[in-house]
Amino acid sequence: MIYNKKNFFINRLIHFYVKRIVSRQFHEVICDAIEVDKNKSILLIANHFSFWDGLILYCVNDKILKKKYHVMVEKETVHMLHYLKFAGAFSITKKSRDVIESLNYAAKLLDDPQNLVLIFPQGKLFSNYVDDVRFDKGVFRIMQKAQTNFQLLFASTFIQYFKHKKPTATVYLKSDSQKYTNVTELKAAYQQYYSSSKLLQTEFDI
Repeated sequence: MIYNKKNFFINRLIHFYVKRIVSRQFHEVICDAIEVDKNKSILLIANHFSFWDGLILYCVNDKILKKKYHVMVEKETVHMLHYLKFAGAFSITKKSRDVIESLNYAAKLLDDPQNLVLIFPQGKLFSNYVDDVRFDKGVFRIMQKAQTNFQLLFASTFIQYFKHKKPTATVYLKSDSQKYTNVTELKAAYQQYYSSSKLLQTEFDI
């Protein structure tokens, strides 16, 4: 697998680069204010619909959550966009021996209360407005390995242009303290939150 890289100067350069391209691409990034437990890491579960997802949530983390950002992405994506590993990205390759290593690494990151780990449980890109959110089992395995060392957050991101030339990204955040015994329960909880967030988005008025 490909691990995220720590280099102070490159990390800061990528930090400002990501914030700049997001601010230039979007009219605005709107997100909920949410209470963060400083004594726990964050496992952030989000929908996956575009190249921009991880970068938008990077900016949300910088503005609201303020943790050390890590995101699990497909190995091919890291190969194509080499700078991602300096923005907290580490790889997973499905149907390979590396899967277990990637899941273990994600769980280990959650041992540190300063960290945030972003997971896209859909596993690949889907439309921004799908009704049903697919869930791979990997995210639940990470939760099992990390036990209770983290704060679970749900995020659902939607893009709308409204009256502006550039799109607005709206990120709905929710802290979830439920204890899940299987991935089906976890999926159902996220699905309910995603559906309610999508409904709010259709009622959005600017």
